[in-house]
Amino acid sequence: MRTTSSKTFTAKRGLAALAMTALVATPLAACGSSDSDGSASSSSSSASAPKPVASIEALQGENTAIALDKGFTDALTQLKLTPGTVGTAKLEDGSLIFPITGGNVTVFKPGEVSPYVIGQIQHEGSGLSLTAGKTKVELTNFNVDPGVSRVYGDVTVNGKVAATNAFLFQLDGRTLKPLQTEGNEAILEGTKVEISDDAAPLLNQTFNTDAVKPGLLVGIAKITVNTQSK
Repeated sequence: MRTTSSKTFTAKRGLAALAMTALVATPLAACGSSDSDGSASSSSSSASAPKPVASIEALQGENTAIALDKGFTDALTQLKLTPGTVGTAKLEDGSLIFPITGGNVTVFKPGEVSPYVIGQIQHEGSGLSLTAGKTKVELTNFNVDPGVSRVYGDVTVNGKVAATNAFLFQLDGRTLKPLQTEGNEAILEGTKVEISDDAAPLLNQTFNTDAVKPGLLVGIAKITVNTQSK
């Protein structure tokens, strides 16, 4: 019984750590101790290498929901852009919902390794569409990189691939709420999702406008993960 309880606690602690750090406040630059010639410090060794506090090799369920900001929806209206969903995504009560389909995350103690969160949170087979007249843009297959607080994805215009693994959204977690747990779920809500420096000019060019600005707030993210994931 003690072994089972220990495994359950470890799984829940790992996913709680994932939820707490999956959408971090600011990009974390990769850095480390090195000698003047750029090689790793001789004091570092496999024996003294930091150990992760949590490691999830196969992330699964539940979803990432984005409560759309009124400023964003008003901007779409002004640009005569109609939002929609792609694949398994849903638009319910003003929120876009994208199922989490996979990924992996390793979390280290902050200060021991930079970035201290490594991995990805995948949302394959779903996405957001924006339509104006005969032009339809689809942003799909979102992949959250917690180490740099970025969301990457694929872009198609009228069914033709315009970009793959493009930097679409910047994440800002300074407005995060405390972690919530409900049954077998860990919930983290409050991270801002903003249009990236790369996505803004792409959308402007596609829709022949200059109204889409980098940093435009799309909405507030809510991540729900299954604490029973293995």
